Amino acid sequence: MKQSLSYARPIETYTNTKIWLSSPHMDKGELKHIQEAFHMNWVAPIGPQVDGFENDLSRYTRSASVVALCSGTSAIHLALILLGVEAGDEVICQSLTFIASANPISYLGATPVFVDSEEDTWNMCPVLLRETIIDRIAKGKKPKAIIPVHLYGVPAKIIEIMEVAKEFDIPVLEDAAEALGSTLFHKAMGTFGDFGVLSFNGNKIITTSGGGALLARNKDAEPKARFLATQACDPEPYYQHSKMGYNYRLSNICGAIGRGQMEVLPERIRQRRSNFDFYKNALSKFKGVSFVEEMNGVFSNRWLTVIRIDPAITGVSRETIRLALKKDNIESRPVWKPMHLQPLFAEAPAYCNGLSERLFNTGLCLPSGSNLTSNELERVVARIEETLSFSFEHAHV
Repeated sequence: MKQSLSYARPIETYTNTKIWLSSPHMDKGELKHIQEAFHMNWVAPIGPQVDGFENDLSRYTRSASVVALCSGTSAIHLALILLGVEAGDEVICQSLTFIASANPISYLGATPVFVDSEEDTWNMCPVLLRETIIDRIAKGKKPKAIIPVHLYGVPAKIIEIMEVAKEFDIPVLEDAAEALGSTLFHKAMGTFGDFGVLSFNGNKIITTSGGGALLARNKDAEPKARFLATQACDPEPYYQHSKMGYNYRLSNICGAIGRGQMEVLPERIRQRRSNFDFYKNALSKFKGVSFVEEMNGVFSNRWLTVIRIDPAITGVSRETIRLALKKDNIESRPVWKPMHLQPLFAEAPAYCNGLSERLFNTGLCLPSGSNLTSNELERVVARIEETLSFSFEHAHV
């Protein structure tokens, strides 16, 4: 039976201006703090704006220790050093993630061991994690750390992961780069593990243009992190270096931007969650289109809204929808390509159940910026509806 296209929105009335996946969203507060930094002529790394930004983050996340850095990647690198990871060690890492979660393991000459996802959150599977640890120990290699990721702002099953980690006495480094503002039973992501990592890259829920932060449960780790992040300069009146250090500290200007962004973070979360609700209300009527739901106790910042397309039901693939959006000058992106499928990590051990690969083939990140207008959201949905409706119509002629 032929079905009507009555639920497809007209798209001819929309302009063809670019709709970005997740663009920076500035407010007036950033400029105030930047002007303070300029007035003091303090623009270089560290400074009062960086101190203020760290205090803002500490209050917001209720973390004992926060060190602002130049990127989330640098925060992972420093955390692994502080956890004693060295060449020849193994570190367990979530496979479905951005490569920044895994690269710092290789920086240290260690080997990443990739663990696949579970269906509820798309994040590291605690059951598979336990099986992986048992197998690595049996092979004579007890992992030195575990890196779960809170993908797209959706909290992983971190309580279960922490239980497995405690069973085998392995520290946990939470990659919460995408999850500032997300909580599990009102506790901030990045504060469950021994260390947590945040990112303030240009596409994140708040940005410092580039930047990140290291959260530490043990406040004794803070001076060590600061020391390593500022070229490991010994406390002498001249430049002396006894250990390898890094140029990882955040600039005072970037800290000023961060202070202004923190003032509007609750509103940015509300706007991102509103985007998710809009997409879900508009697209859930299509069989074969699904969303990641919030489980009990979970609050997601909904950094990116991600849909999963089942081509066996919809008659179209994720790629068909992505290209249709691209044709209308709308940016979307496939779900992260799993690390165990990356050429760079082709030889790394991987414990897979096939889910991350299926998610890569069927998942699509939709435009989710907090500065999206209602017309832009309507335009995205109109193009998706048109593509899905066209497929359904022709499949039932």
